[in-house]
Parts: sequence; C-alpha cells; structure tokens
Amino acid sequence: MNPEIVQIHRKETFREDGMLFVRTEGILEIMIKTPLLIASLIVIAFTIPIQTSFSSTRTLDLTLYSDGSTHVTSKLDVNPLDPDFEVDLFGPSIDNFVAVGENGFLLSSEIVGNKATIDTFGSSTITIDYDIHDLISKEGRVWTFSLDSPTDYSLLMPTNSIIVGMNALPSNMNIINEQTKLDLGTGLSEINYILDTTPSTTPEQQPVDISIFALIGVPIVASAVGAIIMIKRKQTKSLPVIQTENTFEPKTSVVSNDIETIFRLRPDMRDDDKEIVKFISENGGEILESDLRKKFLQPRTTMWRAVKRLERLGVIETSKKDSQNLVRLKKNVEEEE
Repeated sequence: MNPEIVQIHRKETFREDGMLFVRTEGILEIMIKTPLLIASLIVIAFTIPIQTSFSSTRTLDLTLYSDGSTHVTSKLDVNPLDPDFEVDLFGPSIDNFVAVGENGFLLSSEIVGNKATIDTFGSSTITIDYDIHDLISKEGRVWTFSLDSPTDYSLLMPTNSIIVGMNALPSNMNIINEQTKLDLGTGLSEINYILDTTPSTTPEQQPVDISIFALIGVPIVASAVGAIIMIKRKQTKSLPVIQTENTFEPKTSVVSNDIETIFRLRPDMRDDDKEIVKFISENGGEILESDLRKKFLQPRTTMWRAVKRLERLGVIETSKKDSQNLVRLKKNVEEEE
C-alpha cells in the first residue's frame, strides 16, 4: 500500500473519530490520579482500626464501699503506636490512680480534671485502677449510686447493703461473699441502697428474740433492766480510772490508748482494722500511712481504704506531714448512739 495513502487514512480516522483524543486524555488523567486515590485509601484503612482501638473498652468493673467511695478497674485496648493515650475518667475526685501495661509494667500517667494521659510504651492493652468519690451521694440513710456508662459493666455492692430502688433492671445478679454483684448495661443507672449493720451482731437470734418476747416478755424486760443496772455499776467503778487524766471528759469518751475499751465501743470493727489500731497505739498513738503499708504488706489502695474506715468509725484522724498522710488515734472515742 502506498505510505501516503496510509498516512492520509490515519489522519482521516483521527478526524472522523475525535473521541479517541478525549479517551486518550481521560486515560492519562486516571493514570495520574490513581496513585493518589490508592494512597488515600491506604491512609483511611490504617485510620479506621486506630480510631476503633483508641476508644475500645474491653472490661469495666466497679466496687462500691461503705465509706462512699468507688473503685474502678477497666481494661482498655489502645493503639501501641500512639505514645500518649488519653482516657476519660468518671469524675475529677481521683485517688490512687494506677496504669499497668500488658506486660505488667507500671506506666507513667498525668491526671488533669477528669482526663488521664498515659504513656503506653508500646502496650496494646492497658489496665487502669483508681478510686473516685463522685459517683455516690447520701441523703439521710439512703445512698445513691449514679453513672452514665458508655459500656456494659459489673457493679459489686457494699457489704450488708440493701437495695431499695433502681431505675433499670440488671442483666444478671449474683451473691459473692455476702455481697451483691450486678451486671448493668450502657446508659444511666441509678441505684438507691442503705447499709444495714444490725445483722452482723446477732444475725440468727432475731427471730428467736421475737418469739421469746411474744411468750415471756415480762421476764425478758426484767432481765434487761437487771443487765443495764449491772453495766451501770461497772461503768461507775471504771470511770475514775478512765478519767484520771481528763476528768472533764464526758462518760461516753475513753482515752485513746485504752484499746480494749475502743474495741468494746466499736464491736463491728473488722479484725484487720483492730490490728492496725493496736499497732498505732504501740507506736505512740501516731504513725505515717506509708509505715502502715510496710508493716502489714498492703498495697496503697487497700491501706487507704482501711484508714478511711477507721476514720469514719471515729477512731483515728489524719493530717499531712511532709507531703505524707499522718494517722493518729483520736484522744477521745465517743460511744455510738
């Protein structure tokens, strides 16, 4: 074929089918933009799991105590490539905050308000523990626990607590060591409860007492009156000994180093708390909280709760000494009404 004819034919073809030029330009444009699109998809693919793991809560467990505090334990999935992990706490009144990595290493942290920033050090899972005082309020005898939880959680009620009201039914309920454990869902939960201390003294004798009073009430009353008189006589005999140093103290007060009298006035005190009181008395009536932890080999959180229990019982008082907690037996312990 004549080359000139072929060349003319090609030019005419391009002229007749001008879309070929449009197609060629479109293909070039797609070839240029494709790498950018692929790079964007890769960034999105990496971003989605990071954002998901950043706020993933694996477990959340809460324990309520009779002093109105709550212990929070939460296991979180975090991004190991992010050196600083920020987590929202359930309030600003935080004590004894501890963050531990997946290998059991203690992680450094900083708390500002209700947020904690934790150095992950490459951990993909972090467990945090802390005590908080913002979840429980009290009005009269009724305590109220309130939490708007972002995830499902378990709640262990205080010992000898009786639930009198709640705004949502739990998904499960168990009794663990005479404590009620509830499994609650996301959203707002409010639980009203009271603390009953009477069963701990004579838990099985109350029905018997009622029947006896119904049958022979008069002899029981007479015996009770006689017992009261006997107790009064013993108290009057012991008063001069107790009040030799402070004669102006009321009859319901005792000197703090009289350990047996303190235990008599506080019959519901736990055995481990009695050992702490004895040790403080043997050390001159005051001691640093850190020394108590060393003596009884207790973690900081456990000893802090014990000190709070004794403080609520009116047995001890705390103050600051060189940025440490100084625990001191009270000079006078009032008899409970």
